[in-house]
Amino acid sequence: QVQLVESGGALVQPGGSLRLSCAASGIIFSNYHMGWYRQGPGDLRDLVAAITSSGSTTYADSVKGRFTISGDNAKNTVYLQMNKLKPEDTAVYYCNADPSLATILYGMGDMDWGKGTLVTVSS
Repeated sequence: QVQLVESGGALVQPGGSLRLSCAASGIIFSNYHMGWYRQGPGDLRDLVAAITSSGSTTYADSVKGRFTISGDNAKNTVYLQMNKLKPEDTAVYYCNADPSLATILYGMGDMDWGKGTLVTVSS
């Protein structure tokens, strides 16, 4: 059974930084691909960043150069470091994991979702 718990969401000013954490259990962490997603009010859930089991990363165009995804195998945790935050980054952020990279990148409808963590960027 896979369990994922997101944390770290907060209210932050534009231009500020925040780090989200996703703690995983019930999986061999290093054998899974991980992704961060976000969903604003009335919007679809979009992929923000992904990291493969081998450490390769990919980012949505809107966050390139500002966000960094990373993983810590010893802690079974994936992080999303968010810098230079903008009001349009405001959303509920979710993480997910799958042994198939295609599912992470294109199969959001096939995954179960937790509660996420709310990030609000406002002055």
